[in-house]
Amino acid sequence: MIQVDGLSLRHDELLFEKASFSLQPKERCALVGRNGSGKSSLFRLLIGKETPDSGTIARRKNYTIGMLDQHIVFTKKTLLEEAALGLRPEEKDCLYKAETILFGLGFKDEDMDRHPHEFSGGYHLRIHLAKVLVAEPNCLLLDEPTNYLDITSIRWFTKFLSAWPGEFIVISHDREFLDSISTHTMGIHRQKIHKIKGNTIAFYEQIMQQEEIHEKTRQNLEKKREHLQGFIDRFGAKASKATQAQSKQKMLSRIPVLENLKNLYHLDFSFNEAFFPGKKMLEAHKLSFSYRPQPGRHLIERLTLEVEKGERIAIIGKNGRGKSTILRLLAGDLPPNEGTVKLSENTKIGYFGQTNIDRLHPKNTIEEEIAAANPALNRTQIKGICGLMMFSGDKSNKLNSVLSGGEKSRVLLGKIIAAPCNLLLLDEPTHHLDMESIEALIDAIEDFSGSVIMVTHSELILKRMMLHKIIICHEDRQELHLGTYEEFLEKGGWHD
Repeated sequence: MIQVDGLSLRHDELLFEKASFSLQPKERCALVGRNGSGKSSLFRLLIGKETPDSGTIARRKNYTIGMLDQHIVFTKKTLLEEAALGLRPEEKDCLYKAETILFGLGFKDEDMDRHPHEFSGGYHLRIHLAKVLVAEPNCLLLDEPTNYLDITSIRWFTKFLSAWPGEFIVISHDREFLDSISTHTMGIHRQKIHKIKGNTIAFYEQIMQQEEIHEKTRQNLEKKREHLQGFIDRFGAKASKATQAQSKQKMLSRIPVLENLKNLYHLDFSFNEAFFPGKKMLEAHKLSFSYRPQPGRHLIERLTLEVEKGERIAIIGKNGRGKSTILRLLAGDLPPNEGTVKLSENTKIGYFGQTNIDRLHPKNTIEEEIAAANPALNRTQIKGICGLMMFSGDKSNKLNSVLSGGEKSRVLLGKIIAAPCNLLLLDEPTHHLDMESIEALIDAIEDFSGSVIMVTHSELILKRMMLHKIIICHEDRQELHLGTYEEFLEKGGWHD
């Protein structure tokens, strides 16, 4: 078990103070909080990679912790050898354990002898995760483990964690995933760490109740203070009332002063819609594409798709099967090897892609980046969009080069808002966003009257979107399903 007492940490600003909590045997804890609140820093404190400003962390003797973070280094020549590094010394020959984990995370038998650096960045995270899991520590600390996992791998991982014999703390912005695996929820809120038994919904309900009680109590105490001060001001100078005034003064000094809770900034926006008078927005006809063309074989194989106004379309499938590539073809970011993409004259695309995030100019400020998306905007309008994206005041002058992943995602959303659109192409837009921002994004998508095509591995979002069509990317083909995600699951769902 882990026992934390009086823990405080400050970087540029206070992250949390006087935090006390424990992790008891077999507890499975979800760790939530806004981006920048100190969740990853807390993990580094727990494993001794960072030193607190004050407080203590105690662990049971011989208690082992395995941590998944974003710093990844490979030293072996093959995938299997690299994953096997996580095995305990007495199990170094038990390669089957490493293979079992790797298969669950989406690797294939033919991948075992490949060099780790041959895989994409998302698969690098999986390799690192495999090394942590095969070590079988007493406690797992997992920082965003589902980033870059596809739906089938997330489902396997959920079952794996449900059967985990020890303890774990998991940071994730996927509320459905967290609630399916956790017994407790811990959150960093207003520089305090709170822990409850229950899921994230119960946690946030309790936080809201606490803040409502705090505010009502503060208002009542303020009224009492005003009443007492009024009496003192009126009668303090009169000899006949002097004793009473002194008594009131003592009463006033005993009334605690509760702070007026600051408003926490929330992402709250709607997309800037461009008018679309017709019905058909986009038509893709027999699209084929491959990054390394081979005779008779393409990553995207003769895909045909019509997009009408107001439709909600999802692109799903295992990683590496062309989901993001389809969006890039539809956006005109890639030319197809065969086939055509035809846009209606009035179609205006807003494209959120992973490659777009990488293309943010590092020397631009946030203001400059958003201004470049629409030269017709004046500075007041630009500042307004910055504010909507939680970059109010001087924060809008930050350079793109110093932004976190979540901040870059918000800048890209700001660029989409800046230019009117009626067709949204969204490639994993919830990566790096915190729970509150994800909810705001889903709300904005639901209110958008144009069309939306989205790549996502979040089953919660797939269920909420009320889909008209789903493109399922198989290993050697793309299949079009007409209907919602629930209907897709009822018809057999995931089977390859």
